Amino acid sequence: MARPSNQESIHPLKLFDIAKNEKRLLYTSAPMVRYSKLAFRQTVHHYGTDLCWTPMILAKEFNRNKFARDSDFTISTAGPQPPTIVQFGANVPQELARASSLVAPFASGVDLNCGCPQSWACSSTLGAALMEKRELVRDMVIETRERLQQDGWDVGLEKDMNNPKGRSVSIKIRVHKDLRKTIDFITTLLAPCPTTSSRPVDFLTIHPRTRQTPSSAPINVEALSILTSTFGDQVPILLSGDVFTLDSLPFTSPIHTFTSSSSSSSSSSSPSQQQAPSDITALVQHDIPKLSGLMSARALLANPALFSGRNSCPWEAVEFFLNKTIKAPMPFKLVLHHISEMCSPGMGPDPRDRSALLNKQERAELMRCGDMIELIDFLEEKKPGGLERTI
Repeated sequence: MARPSNQESIHPLKLFDIAKNEKRLLYTSAPMVRYSKLAFRQTVHHYGTDLCWTPMILAKEFNRNKFARDSDFTISTAGPQPPTIVQFGANVPQELARASSLVAPFASGVDLNCGCPQSWACSSTLGAALMEKRELVRDMVIETRERLQQDGWDVGLEKDMNNPKGRSVSIKIRVHKDLRKTIDFITTLLAPCPTTSSRPVDFLTIHPRTRQTPSSAPINVEALSILTSTFGDQVPILLSGDVFTLDSLPFTSPIHTFTSSSSSSSSSSSPSQQQAPSDITALVQHDIPKLSGLMSARALLANPALFSGRNSCPWEAVEFFLNKTIKAPMPFKLVLHHISEMCSPGMGPDPRDRSALLNKQERAELMRCGDMIELIDFLEEKKPGGLERTI
């Protein structure tokens, strides 16, 4: 983990502030196991994602094993290094604090995973299991903040957001079936630290599904509305879940308006001419004025250009990703999966969002490529006009 050359970290709260001044929501990419690697983070950042998460890293193994550190956390020494949050899975304050200390020189902040619903994580009191351990979670973030401060990093929340040594501490949560428990959880987490009289976390990401709710079920927009109304003035809040296109969100916000539903972001229509399709408008149920940002996972995997306003993946995003993958290699099977996702139909509800770069038969052929040379040759043949020669 060599220090990036000639690059300074930007504080996540500064990014929230920039987005607010631009009268829009902050755009972030979710921590995706196996897929939130450096080349992918660089790609989504190029297409408008403000802040990127690493995959969840197990703090205990990260602290003890050099090979885990080298494989789990890859950074760019030549640029661009997207503003990056390192997410950890932990259940011991000292483990989270130590792991955070190790990555602080190379990241914008650290994040505690309190949302992973997988059984292996919950059986180890990680992820969503921590939603029943609010005091432990508070102890972990407080000790982490204190450790970073001892190491010389500035963790004074908004006071340090313009400081090049400023770092953030945040958490990502799910909701309880009884929302009162979630309110109690967040209230405990936001209670001022005894030593600093400030909140222990810089910002909060809420995935409004319970641990048992499948991803195929819609998010609980009512729960999101209640939680942002209750806590949105105290802490910036990101939404994770069901962010498929920017013009199909199931709520409204004074800093987010519907964009054109076309797949191209180069439309010359003025904002007053851009309208959402009637079926999308029907999805809108709540006004959520205190939401600060959006986090996407599956939709960004299928369309890294999501936050540039495109509703399906353009060929140039595929090419950009291939270039970054060659410079920041990952296992070929992961590359193949990424390309397959990008060449599949978009995830928006409008039929115009469902265009695909390759049809089903072509995607099956794609998966039979055995190495990068075969993959590049295959895409060279399929893309109209061929690939850019920068690859």
